[in-house]
Amino acid sequence: MRTTENVATDLLLIEHQQPSAEWLKASREEVLEPDLPIIDAHHHFSEHWGGYFPDELLEDGAGHRIESTVYVQCGWSYRKQGSVALQPVGETESVVAITKDANQRQKNTRIAAGIVGYADLRLGEAVSEVLAAQVAAGDGRFRGIRNSGAFHPTFKHGVLPRAMQGLYGDAAFRAGYAQLARHGLSFDAWVYHPQIREVLDLASAFPETTLVLDHIGGVLGVADYEGRADRARLEWLPWLRHLAECPNVVVKLGGLGTAVFGYGFAQRAQPPSSQILADAWRPWFDPVIEAFGPERCMFESNFPVDRSAAGYGVVWNAFKRLAAGASAEDKHWLFKETAAKVYRLGA
Repeated sequence: MRTTENVATDLLLIEHQQPSAEWLKASREEVLEPDLPIIDAHHHFSEHWGGYFPDELLEDGAGHRIESTVYVQCGWSYRKQGSVALQPVGETESVVAITKDANQRQKNTRIAAGIVGYADLRLGEAVSEVLAAQVAAGDGRFRGIRNSGAFHPTFKHGVLPRAMQGLYGDAAFRAGYAQLARHGLSFDAWVYHPQIREVLDLASAFPETTLVLDHIGGVLGVADYEGRADRARLEWLPWLRHLAECPNVVVKLGGLGTAVFGYGFAQRAQPPSSQILADAWRPWFDPVIEAFGPERCMFESNFPVDRSAAGYGVVWNAFKRLAAGASAEDKHWLFKETAAKVYRLGA
């Protein structure tokens, strides 16, 4: 299900599964519901994961009505000089720079209409300077901060630094988190499912700040959860339902192509169809929508990470199959309006 190796710290490395160009080329389908308006609530640009930039995103989205996108930090293109605390502003500056031309060349998709960046919230009150700098760099598009709290004692995954254990309960972190509301910013939380209680505690302590739970809460399918989906579900679902009681929390539906979910689609000889993806993901998506309601859920591509599951168009077809029984109003929330409201994207 994944590639692992022992390192000096005895941690397993859960590695990204990058499919071949031929595999991705084979992962194409006729677009379902081409007139359905979409805001892609979560994607990245980077040289990581085989490289991904605005032209690739526009090509991938052809046929689907992708009206806007939200860029989410991945530690890309930091400043190489100056204050360490301000170096992450370079990611925002680079996103603004590389999307201006793409947005001027075409009017169908507003790429990175919203930007979620990084600031080290463990700076406490001093992080206010970084938040102000991020907003200033964001070309009117900066909307929030993400600090990954994803921690598991036996493995490391991803391009971001491994989070400290219990980050969201750390006093210095919370002093910095308190600054978000003062700058009108939301917070994206990326954790593994055993940590959802930590997210609940954070959201409850700061009800004035909108908290976005990334990737349905990171349900693990690797390490001690490999082949034990029933155990993961029993741990995940009760805390997810408790989290839904916090009105300031919304959830992103996607990210299951991330290696820690354990699907291993990229290792298949042929890429899965959107129907296969929908069938695999439905047991996880349906309970989230039931708990939070469509008005607090939003679909996300998580590209280019999730192209380890299938091509971009196939992933969106899978989402459309998952929502096939929903009303037109509910689809409007799931595919567009929740993201527009949370990230203040306007018309």
